[in-house]
Amino acid sequence: MTQTDVTAAPVPNEPAPLTGLALFGGVLCLAMANFLAILDTTIANVSVSNIAGSLGTSTSQGTYVITSYAVAEAISVPLTGWLSRRFGSVRVFVTCLIMFGVFSLLCGMATSMTMLVACRVFLGLSGGPMMPLSQTLMIRIFPKDKSHAAIGIWSMTTLVAPIMGPILGGVLCDQFSWPYIFYFKVPLAILAGLACWKIIAKFETKTVKASIDKMGLLLLVVWVGALQIMLDEGKDHDWFESTRITVLAIIALIGFISFLIWELTERNPVVDLRVFRHRGFSASMLTLSLGFGAFFGITVITPLWLQIYMGYTATESGYATATMGIIAVFIAPAIAAAVSKFDPRPFVFFGVLWLGLWTWLRAGNNMDMTFWQISMPMFYQGIGMPLFFVPLTAIALGCVKPAEMDSAAGLFNFIRTLSGAFATSMVNTAWENETTYVHSELSGLTDRVGVAAQQMQAGGMSHDQTLNSLNWMLQQQSSMIATNQIFMWIAAIFAVGAFAIWLSPKPQHAVDPGASH
Repeated sequence: MTQTDVTAAPVPNEPAPLTGLALFGGVLCLAMANFLAILDTTIANVSVSNIAGSLGTSTSQGTYVITSYAVAEAISVPLTGWLSRRFGSVRVFVTCLIMFGVFSLLCGMATSMTMLVACRVFLGLSGGPMMPLSQTLMIRIFPKDKSHAAIGIWSMTTLVAPIMGPILGGVLCDQFSWPYIFYFKVPLAILAGLACWKIIAKFETKTVKASIDKMGLLLLVVWVGALQIMLDEGKDHDWFESTRITVLAIIALIGFISFLIWELTERNPVVDLRVFRHRGFSASMLTLSLGFGAFFGITVITPLWLQIYMGYTATESGYATATMGIIAVFIAPAIAAAVSKFDPRPFVFFGVLWLGLWTWLRAGNNMDMTFWQISMPMFYQGIGMPLFFVPLTAIALGCVKPAEMDSAAGLFNFIRTLSGAFATSMVNTAWENETTYVHSELSGLTDRVGVAAQQMQAGGMSHDQTLNSLNWMLQQQSSMIATNQIFMWIAAIFAVGAFAIWLSPKPQHAVDPGASH
């Protein structure tokens, strides 16, 4: 079926697109839902130590606040297609959005780490389906000739939210206290949910009373949970030197293979993997995993370097990182309009290469750089984000059948979430290992270190003060060299991701996410 065939014949009983204030309200609520769900993946990152201290646990235990949400979200996102078919897209979306507000309130009211982690699990289960459903529902409420605007708005919130998370988390935690990183979302989520039900109820999809694929769901929970925990805890347990991490890796691998075999042979799978038969979807997912993983890697390592070695506060490092999202807010809709008229593949190619080029240029950073010398390259780098993400979204959703839209959107967001988690773990481990290696190499320059020590002691410093000062200077320079080397590796990954998009076939017409090619 060609795109022309689909657009020429209107779908029977299809509700008329929204217009005017109704369209504005629907877009605002859907964008808010996507923003809140993605924001929660990073907003607690800078507050882990405060939360752990307040609840009387260690910082390592506090990281379960992040892990629990990530695991639950990663499990629930690919279930979106089945949930929509069984209960209806609008009903599932509104229910998840209101539950998100309720469990955000309970997270803020938690009096123990056990209670907080349990609430974060339910928060992740609620937030997972909100991302793909906000994407598909936004496309449905827009007029067909304006579907590119829906993609632009959704992509804009997807790109800005993870960058804004550490800023809001730092400000709320510093100015008030950690529960407010959960409290502020409560009225936004509940009001948006109620408004959505009133505005977009007529876009409800037909339901099918299909029994749930229990074995597929079990295998999904097992392999995703094992993989996510392995990625989160690997660095702290020295990876495969730990029996715990090795066992988790084996469980994840066996579970993943079993999941693939089961879902591809099940008549009513809980996750419809058959959408990967579309070459355009498969190629876009390869580019997404490489490009978004690399992007997430630089957004993870930059604030860590700024806070630990450059003396920035969490809020200041958040401001520096946030400059990357400024341009995306303004040009994402324009990119979406252009993509609707031209082949989207060159946009993706140029956007990912642009991100790689600026990552490579940032590999020349040094310890004497000012705030603006750090943030301005990131500002210009941000041009590549909408060029990469907006047309990639159009390719991925534009090459599947309308009935597969929810499943494709769920897998799109699942792969994006998983690539971000994988990148976070890998970048953290590689950065620490490289810093340690460079530190040992620099410490071997005994003649230069000895001269520096003599000069410092001649200036009145004690022996211990001299050693501590030299060690810190070496550590700073080691981290700087390691950071630059990581940036070089990430730039290479961007380059591979850019060329991967050419595996996708050329769209026959302007990409319409509501059509099938």
